Amino acid sequence: MISVRKNIAVLIGLIGALTAPAAAASCPGAAPLAAAVARAWEVRAPVRGLPANLGMEQALCIRDRLIERLEARFGRVIGYKAGLTNQALQQRFGHASPVRGALFEKMLFPDSTEVPVRFGARPAIEADLLVEVGDAAINDASSHLDALRALSKVIPFIELPDLGIAEGEPITAPKIVAINVGARGGVLGKPVAVESSQAFADRLAAMRVVMRDETGREVANSPGTAILGHPLNAVLWLIEDLRRSEIRLKAGDVLSLGSFSPLAPPRPGGSYTVRYLGLPGEPEVSVRFE
Repeated sequence: MISVRKNIAVLIGLIGALTAPAAAASCPGAAPLAAAVARAWEVRAPVRGLPANLGMEQALCIRDRLIERLEARFGRVIGYKAGLTNQALQQRFGHASPVRGALFEKMLFPDSTEVPVRFGARPAIEADLLVEVGDAAINDASSHLDALRALSKVIPFIELPDLGIAEGEPITAPKIVAINVGARGGVLGKPVAVESSQAFADRLAAMRVVMRDETGREVANSPGTAILGHPLNAVLWLIEDLRRSEIRLKAGDVLSLGSFSPLAPPRPGGSYTVRYLGLPGEPEVSVRFE
């Protein structure tokens, strides 16, 4: 077990993403809003005062400014996350399509990491799944099999997102984008090698993602199809969304595909295990909270 108490600064300041320069230039008012969000995020304070009518274009600009402020401190971007890939979350936040955030190199921790329960302003936990890019050909993928040929690993992943926005203030899709889709951290399990076959694609869709707490109580149980009808649909969506921002993936990048479970607050002394039934070896990943 590895404690991250000494690395709390990593978990309390990770935010940002890349976006198209043209978008940033079109909303000059984003800079002060980004600065305010960054200050709040760094001290785990709730983000307050984002305009109630914040639009997506301005949210993307805020996200772009945040990367400029925080990448030097928290390491390079090593991948991207798709949020709102689950129909229940889309309904909850009133947005009918996914949104994108960025992942930083100091954000990811090994299996069974012990994490401070207050790792964010409004910390949460969710069952997720990462894939690792094996070949830049991923940028031209247009089908599940194309994607599998360019991926190298499937990685069990418990994400530790932060809802971030102050309680009482409405949380909208643009606000979620403005806080980098709540990216704070996550815990990685043992990777599974990708097989570039229809059979492996079928296993991803048919798997059951089961989360249990330290008592063995089942917290969530979802099929692979809970994410956009198929986990690889989230990969294809990210590729297209990144292409619109003129961002190309490279070997070693990771992609977080979204939530298989409802967002739940962590409990002091609690622990959670997520198991992927139906994948080779039925891999799992665990996290504990101080």
